[in-house]
Amino acid sequence: MGGNKKKRRKREEERGSIHPKNKYAEKPPNFGVLASLYPSFHPFVRLHPHPTIDWTDFNATRQLTRVLLHHDHALNWWIPDGQLCPTVPNRSNYIHWLHHLLSSDIIPNTISTAGKVRGFDIGTGANCIYPLLAASLFGWTFVGSDVTDVAIEWAERNVNSNPHISELIEIRKVQTNANAPCVEGLHDEESVHGEKIDLCSSVDTEVVPLPSLPLDLHACENKSKSYHGPPILVGVVRDDEKFDFCMCNPPFFESLEEAGLNPKTSCGGTFEEMVCAGGERAFITRIIEDSTELKHQFRWFTSMIGRKSNLKCLVSKLWEVGVSIVKTTEFVQGRTSRWGLAWSFFPPVQKSSISLPEKKNMSFMLEGLQREHGAFNVLEAVKSYFSLHSLSCTLNTSSFTVDVAASKDDCDSILNELPIARETSSGSSLNFSFDRLCFRISVFQQIPGTLLVKGSLQDKNSPLSGAFSVIFQKLEEALRNQFCTKSV
Repeated sequence: MGGNKKKRRKREEERGSIHPKNKYAEKPPNFGVLASLYPSFHPFVRLHPHPTIDWTDFNATRQLTRVLLHHDHALNWWIPDGQLCPTVPNRSNYIHWLHHLLSSDIIPNTISTAGKVRGFDIGTGANCIYPLLAASLFGWTFVGSDVTDVAIEWAERNVNSNPHISELIEIRKVQTNANAPCVEGLHDEESVHGEKIDLCSSVDTEVVPLPSLPLDLHACENKSKSYHGPPILVGVVRDDEKFDFCMCNPPFFESLEEAGLNPKTSCGGTFEEMVCAGGERAFITRIIEDSTELKHQFRWFTSMIGRKSNLKCLVSKLWEVGVSIVKTTEFVQGRTSRWGLAWSFFPPVQKSSISLPEKKNMSFMLEGLQREHGAFNVLEAVKSYFSLHSLSCTLNTSSFTVDVAASKDDCDSILNELPIARETSSGSSLNFSFDRLCFRISVFQQIPGTLLVKGSLQDKNSPLSGAFSVIFQKLEEALRNQFCTKSV
């Protein structure tokens, strides 16, 4: 029983989790306490067998967001019926991830002055949740854009209802025709089982990644429609403006039929907030295209992504347009996963560069293995590790080997947290312009409790030995964490 719990906890750690700086990471909201403090919220709370609300009731989810913003962030907030009601823990994750990016020294800070951070919220919505949270948490200044009169009116109301931060936030109307789609459409719902927050989605309620799309970039592009909506960044950002970052919750869906309705939850959302021709992939592709024209006006361009199957194509598009660095993250709460994508055209600072060892063959010893963990168990773990990153694997139990084939996009899922500069027209220390990276992992029994794991690059003349070395080192770390006995 204990072993099953340990494995389950390990899988959860590998998947990701709520940001550790998130206010709700260790202490989810207590509905009973909130109901006693806020009379308007009390009618929506069922106290038995444990405090919860009716998640199919929009009024209940709206009241929950209102009281969380007031109780935990000293913010006054409201939205009219039918508008998208954001979940506070999920939105806080995005803000804390941005804070981490801005606080790092991955790229030089040539925009912020005197520590003042300025952000641009694409499609701020009537809820204006990101500017409100960021201004409250970190004192950041913001421009929040939107296209509908209702969104602009209520965003301004929410800003003006908080005079202690109102001077930090500007709401900007995007000039467009009345029938153009809006941009906010991240439909995550919030439910609580006991004391644990569980954010559900009308798109996919499972955390497991969706099937991978074809790796060929042009095949991906051919399957998606072009964006023909209102301006996003170009035409909205002024020529003399500079920002530390932009952020966005793009519309997930291509049609209302695709969006559907989740009978277990209700957080509103208008057609303009949910639907865009081509869905989120087309919308984010337009942000990428706009970023090539505004590359010197933003340190970081970022967006939320609802489907991991879109991530590979978007990352490929980014390398194609010549970005210097890409970062991704996974936001996990309950059974819901969302992904964050960030990129920049600023060159990484020198000390963030990584000199990768040029090795065709590598190995390490796994020592202190428990009796039940043999070579076959480790071999299966190797296959599971690479499969988790969507790499193609072939397990050969007779030779105790795993053959792995990876494309450039596949490697990004493993290497994206390393500040490695990709090759650009001006050259770079590491060339990632390749079709496939093929290598073999072999497992050998040494003595009881000790295994030898070897990795070999199949193409001995490949210029990618550096990338292979980093991948193999990350595999070693994962296997040691999973199998090796830790001394107390």
